[in-house]
Amino acid sequence: MKQTQLLKGVLEGCVLAIIKEKTIYGYELVQALREAGFTDMVGGTVYPLLQKLEKQEAIVGMVKDSPDGPNRKYYSLTSLGEERLLEFQEQWDYLTTHVDQILTNTNKEF
Repeated sequence: MKQTQLLKGVLEGCVLAIIKEKTIYGYELVQALREAGFTDMVGGTVYPLLQKLEKQEAIVGMVKDSPDGPNRKYYSLTSLGEERLLEFQEQWDYLTTHVDQILTNTNKEF
């Protein structure tokens, strides 16, 4: 399935959730998203989002040495990022509850 506007909005919350679990660098984040089922995920989608989140101070990046080549920029969540993740989770729960209710009741009157 192609990436839609809805997925782009959800992706931010997913990225924040992954970064909350561990400090991670960009390519590793792309791989984590692919392993979670976002098989078409590419760096061209993720890296601009990381830049945006860093500019908005939801995440902070720190360059560290890499044993496998050039230095890597690792990202971690800030307190603002944790607040945004919590807000996303609350909105997601609200949205999925109501969408699921509509989808499971399509043959019934509301």
